Amino acid sequence: MALKEWISTACSLRASDLHLEAGTPLVVRVKGELLIVGEVIPGAHLIQIGKDLFGVDGWNQFVARGSADMSVRIAGTQCRVNLFRTVRGIAMAIRLLSSSVDSLRACNLHPDLRKLADARTGLVVVSGPTGSGKSTTLAALIGEINSSCARHIITIESPLEYLFTNRRSFIRQREIPTHSPSFEQAIIDALRENPDVLVITEMRTPEVMRLTLNAAETGQLVLATMHSATCAEALSRIAMAFSPEIQGSILAQLADCLVGVVCQRLDFLTHFQLRVPRCEVLTANSAAKGTIRAGQFSQIATVIQSGGENGMWSFDRYQRWMAQKKDWERPSPAASATSEDRGPAVVPSAPAAVLRARPPPRDASFEIPIEEEAVDLAELAKTIDERTR
Repeated sequence: MALKEWISTACSLRASDLHLEAGTPLVVRVKGELLIVGEVIPGAHLIQIGKDLFGVDGWNQFVARGSADMSVRIAGTQCRVNLFRTVRGIAMAIRLLSSSVDSLRACNLHPDLRKLADARTGLVVVSGPTGSGKSTTLAALIGEINSSCARHIITIESPLEYLFTNRRSFIRQREIPTHSPSFEQAIIDALRENPDVLVITEMRTPEVMRLTLNAAETGQLVLATMHSATCAEALSRIAMAFSPEIQGSILAQLADCLVGVVCQRLDFLTHFQLRVPRCEVLTANSAAKGTIRAGQFSQIATVIQSGGENGMWSFDRYQRWMAQKKDWERPSPAASATSEDRGPAVVPSAPAAVLRARPPPRDASFEIPIEEEAVDLAELAKTIDERTR
């Protein structure tokens, strides 16, 4: 099968991710669970797909580094693709993205998070484990600003995921390394480009963290993401990235510029058959700033517990809000394309785990024809009873 057909298959199953590896079957992630839905993929076939998809420059980058990233639209679906090597050969991890994200409500997030996007200056950190929806939440915050304010937004991404359309705001999206060689260089350049909002999708190295804090101090609103399990861990990781002799000044800088931290996880709501984010939210009130300045990250949970009036949410309190909420938004499938764009959604050699999820085939012998004229209900009930014994 071609990559386009694999993507269509994954979309028909409402998968969030697609995993390909030489010598192994096609694997998709549906509702957080991995399912095998295809035959073994020959290594030569996967190499050819990688060359066609990444082109000469991208393939050369992969050969030199052992991995390569890109964002591309396949079969009507925006995809984030990572190509890498394993012991079996070539492999790909493909994240299937929604066509667009324009509001917090569409992402089933609490409306209190809107206050973070209202800030004019400072730092907002969106954190969580891999695959918890950080990029989607970041895109929702950008969408909120875009629909309500006339602001100049510069995004620095690797790779590009969501493509934004200018509404009230003017959005410039830059990809690393396509439009700038590094995050560090892109942040330095962005400060000369008159931004109101700066979006940094990867805050991993100490230098990127330092430049991000500096940008937040110079009058822009900075939205950034990082990996962490809690708000306290996110702040601790920023501080611990620096040498001990300068951590005091970093903590003071962080306390002064912080607007808020959102840490999220994805929960599966069985009753609604829906995965939604569960969040912990820290906002920068005086108690939070004092705790951060003192480096007492173990006290952040207590600050969150007592900060409900300031828009703070613990995971437990947020979960209680989720339990009361009934009007969940159901996102469209990852692919926004029509069925004609997707092509046939055929699952080759689907295993029992997938087959059990399908409705059972209709038994033609059980069908009872009903004529259009008046029906004798007693006789029909008798017929049904006989057929079902």
